This record gives sequence, C-alpha cells and structure tokens, in this order.
Amino acid sequence: MRLHAICEIDFDAEIPVAAMLMLRPRSGAAQWISHERYALTPQVPVIEFTDLFGNLCQRLVIPAGGATLRAQCIADVADTVDVDFGATYILPQFLPESVLPFTFASRYCPSDQLVQLALEVTAGVAPGYPQVNAIREWINRNIKYQYGASTPVTTALDTVNTRQGVCRDFTHLGIALCRALNIPARMVAGYTLELDEPDLHAWFEAFVGERWFVFDAVQKQGTTGNRLAIAYGRDATDVALVTQFGPLNLQNLKVSVSVAHD
Repeated sequence: MRLHAICEIDFDAEIPVAAMLMLRPRSGAAQWISHERYALTPQVPVIEFTDLFGNLCQRLVIPAGGATLRAQCIADVADTVDVDFGATYILPQFLPESVLPFTFASRYCPSDQLVQLALEVTAGVAPGYPQVNAIREWINRNIKYQYGASTPVTTALDTVNTRQGVCRDFTHLGIALCRALNIPARMVAGYTLELDEPDLHAWFEAFVGERWFVFDAVQKQGTTGNRLAIAYGRDATDVALVTQFGPLNLQNLKVSVSVAHD
C-alpha cells in the first residue's frame, strides 16, 4: 500500500534553543520512500547525520519566537507483517554483534528486573517467535490503554505495577520481557494506518530466526501491516522525534496518515 504521512509541529522558544529532530524515514526492506518534503519556517541552517542505529537526524537551532516544522512523505509499505511461528530462538553466542546491544537492559526497559514475569508469561511456550507472540498477547490482555496514565519517565516496571499506559509503555514492556529471555528487541517509532486517531505510534521488533519480526502489543487482533517506521533504538531515549537542549515548548503536534492516491 502507498501511504501519505504528514507531521506538523509548532515550537515556541523565548531564546534560541539547540535541538535534534528525527522525522525523516529511510527506505529499507519493508518500505520505500518515493516522495518527501521537509520544510521549516522560518528557514534556518540544518545539519543532517546518521546516528548509531541508522536513523536520519537533523541538528538545528530553533530561533527565538519559535518555528513550524512540516515533514511529509509518500511511502510504499507492506500490507501485512511477516509471521513465522517456526522462527527459532538464537543463542546469545550466535547473535550478530550488531544485534547484541538489544539484549541489554536500558533506561526504560529494566529487563533484569522482569525475568520472573517473562518466564511466567511464556511458560510452556516454544522458544523463539511463539514466546514473543505470547508476550505481545499477554500485554494486550493485561495492560489497559489509557491516555495520561504514564509520564515521559515511566519504565516497563512501572507499567507492570500500574497495568496501564499508552503505546510507548506497551512497547517498553514488550521489549523488556523479550530481553529478560535473552531475545533481542528494539523500539520502533513511526506511523500506522490502523490507529483510531491519527498520531505517532510505537511498536517493537524481536530478533528470532536470524531476522527481525514486527510486534504491536496495542492491537487486539494481532499485528497488522501498513506501518511506516521513522526511527529504531533501544528504547524511547533513542527514538525521540524531538530532543531539545534548552527551554522549548511544543505548542502543537498534528499527524495525518492516509492512503495515497496517484
């Protein structure tokens, strides 16, 4: 399917503030960016670079008085996600070096504190893809989706205790439970066509059967396709679409995702 995604952000700043943005998706195995437009008003110098996870990042200084960013693209994405219940668990000694960092506990995913829960959730389930799917289903059944139930510093352990959160929290918990079983897992931030209200979304990927598979714990009927990834990382720290280095207010965030018609 071909998607048209638009993200518009209004910033307000009393003084010039350095910032790093991450709103340009890259073409890859599951998506092809055919058209793109990235506009900042007022226009200021922007330096683009690729971070450690392959994400396109933009450095700039938001001027005093603020600015408006409008990022939009048209992308060809997969209608479905790959499913393989035969994808096996990979022993840590055989994992690629590039994948190993995604087995470690991180700021929002304290996997070392969730080993017992991970074992309970996956009890009697075959190692590999079936374990990750069991984790996804458990989160969907046991964690309530609730706006305002979490904060920017909520961790996966907090979510286990409160049993509520939003897509970011569902994703952190899925990642942490996977890593508790030594299954590499990473966070993905992006767009999806399936949301009831258009917004930026988060899901996770797990490395089993020698490749990455997509899992979305928010969706009740299973993980669907038609999703456009913007950024990958260990947790929300790595995929923040806006990182500010000073007093900067986000006045407005508007997202639109629709089917593109040629």
